[in-house]
Amino acid sequence: MTFTALDLSADPSATALEIGGQPASVPLQNTDGVASRMVGYFATCVAPCRTLPGEQMRGDVTKVTRFCLALAAEMFDRRTVPDDDQLGEVREAAAQWAREAVPLGTILRAYHEGLRIAFGMVTEGAKADDVDEVIVATDLVLELLEAITAAVSDAYVDEQHLVAREHQTAAQTLASALLSGRGSSALARQAGIPIAESYQVVALSVPEHPDERDPRVDAQVAARRKLRRLQSELATVFRSRALALLSTKGGTLLIPVGEDIPELTPETLDALSAGAEVPLTATVIVGDTDQIPDSAEQAHELLNLVRVGGRSAGLYQMSDLAVEYQLTRGGPAARRLATILDPLDAHSELFDTMRAYLGNDMNRQLTARQLYVHPNTVDYRLRRIAQLTSIDLATSAGISQAAIALLARDLDRSVARRL
Repeated sequence: MTFTALDLSADPSATALEIGGQPASVPLQNTDGVASRMVGYFATCVAPCRTLPGEQMRGDVTKVTRFCLALAAEMFDRRTVPDDDQLGEVREAAAQWAREAVPLGTILRAYHEGLRIAFGMVTEGAKADDVDEVIVATDLVLELLEAITAAVSDAYVDEQHLVAREHQTAAQTLASALLSGRGSSALARQAGIPIAESYQVVALSVPEHPDERDPRVDAQVAARRKLRRLQSELATVFRSRALALLSTKGGTLLIPVGEDIPELTPETLDALSAGAEVPLTATVIVGDTDQIPDSAEQAHELLNLVRVGGRSAGLYQMSDLAVEYQLTRGGPAARRLATILDPLDAHSELFDTMRAYLGNDMNRQLTARQLYVHPNTVDYRLRRIAQLTSIDLATSAGISQAAIALLARDLDRSVARRL
């Protein structure tokens, strides 16, 4: 059996659809009574609707149900599916429910069940010679269901996007205020976001995604997609409670410290990395809300130390970078350490050998293979380093001194470049 597509430009004066010897709209015309029975069915038999508050079922849901019944009755009388302009109330209701966080699945299930019930009422008295009219009624109901589903889904998603943008703007405003030391309860009320007593203040580094280096791909588009993935994962992991000021390269996160909010841990950072599809590096300082500006400065300083030290991606705390951090505090000892290796400035191969030797856990053979030289050449260069700097890399004391001096030199030059 084939179904004929509806002519949506049907003449409004067309003969009303009749089933069972009466207009098909008759069973739906008592909109108050039918709506009451339908809403009662939703509340008791449609599982997702059982979680809705009673006042919402009696108010908004009943109102929209009456509207849709009247819409369906007119549709059967005119043999024409309502146009987009007639679905305005449906869209408005969907937008309101999106703001109230009613699940979209619950809304669509209620519409589907309501139209199924309405169709059953309309065709209940059908006779054998009503087949053609029942087919038309089926087409009409399916077309109406499609129109309502599209209208509800579009309005719901549009409103969710608007709410998300408003929340993001409010969160960024509050984050900026807290980072500048201007956070206040009045601002929090205005933003609709509570201020916690303390935060994990996170400096985050976001590396390039491989797509950003692919000449066949628009690098800016790839970067923005990476950022959106990261923002989506942040909302999921931290239940939309983390405040973020981010670019495609990184930024600052403020994660409230509380029992109901996950902390940033190596595991949660791994989840964020998986979502963003890049290995993230983060440093974290925990402090009271009024200390956020200082904590953020400290966290970003630690992040720079991670970068200068060539460390791998991951989560770092002050305890992981205590030596490096202390070296950046200045003073005569730090300045002296930074100059110990100055005699090697004219011998780049000695610097390369020292870095490789320390990086390979003092393994001569591995260092030689990495530098493409003979192990005896490595031994010779280590002796030359000792002659020029008095650092003997054959001893544990010399190894420690070399590692700290090399770090101090790198940090000193990093600070000089920033200046």
